[in-house]
Amino acid sequence: MSKEQEQERANGVMEVKKYRTPDGIPADIVMFTLTRQERKASTKSLPRFDLKVMLIRRRSWPFAGAWALPGGFCQEDESLYETARRELKEETGVDGHHLEYLGVYSKPGRDPRGWIISHAFFALVEEWVIEKRQAADDAQEVGLFPVREALDELQLAFDHREILQDAYLRIQQQMLHTTIAKQFLPPHFTLGELYQVIQTVVPDFAELNFIRKITSTRSRQGILEEVRDENDKPMLSNQYSQRPAQLYRFTDFTPQLSIYT
Repeated sequence: MSKEQEQERANGVMEVKKYRTPDGIPADIVMFTLTRQERKASTKSLPRFDLKVMLIRRRSWPFAGAWALPGGFCQEDESLYETARRELKEETGVDGHHLEYLGVYSKPGRDPRGWIISHAFFALVEEWVIEKRQAADDAQEVGLFPVREALDELQLAFDHREILQDAYLRIQQQMLHTTIAKQFLPPHFTLGELYQVIQTVVPDFAELNFIRKITSTRSRQGILEEVRDENDKPMLSNQYSQRPAQLYRFTDFTPQLSIYT
C-alpha cells in the first residue's frame, strides 16, 4: 500500500469516528395472546376471552426484579427485523408468528446503561405457545398478564409501559380496520366468535347489526366466505350455541377502505 493510500485510509477512519453509533440497539417485542376460558353455565355459550401480554422478570441490573418486555440487542450481521424475529423465536420456540414494526423509542436517559435506542415490535402469538414458554437464562420468571393489569398495576422497566400502551392502541386500531382478528381465531369460526374477539381487544366496540354489516355491506364483501363441505353444503357448528351456526373463514381479500367513503 502506497503512502497516499495509507493516508487516505487513515483519513477515512478519522471521518468515520465522527459518526458515533449508539451504545446498543435492541429490539423490544410486545407479545400479545388471547386466552380462552370455558364458562360454567347450564346452556352453551362462548368462552371468555382475555387479551394478555407476555412479560419477563429481569434477573440483573438495571431494573433487577422488575417486569419487562422480552427483547435483545441487534447483532452486526442482522437487520433489526431479523433481530426481532430471532428474539421472538427464542422466546417462544416457534417460527411464523404475526410480527410487525411498532416504532422507535429514543428518549434520552431511557436506559441507565448508556445511549440505547430501542426499536419496538409487536407480535400475535397463539395461547398454547405462550403456555409452554419456559424462562430463558436471562429471565427469572415469565408472566402472562391481562393488558390492563400490566398497564395500570405493574411497574415496568425502562419505558416499557409507554411501548406497551402504544402497542395496545395499535392493535385496537388494526382490529377495527384490518383482518388481524384472524390471528386469534381458528381457520373456521362463527360470527359470534369473531365478534367476541373484536370486543375483547376493543372493549368499547358495540355493533348491534354486526352480522348484517359484515356479510352484506359492499365495502366488506369478500372478506369472509361461508365454509362448505365437499358436497357444497354449508358447514355448521353448535359448539357454543343451541342452534347450529354457519361457519366462516377469512379470505385473502384486503378491502381498500377510506375515511371519505
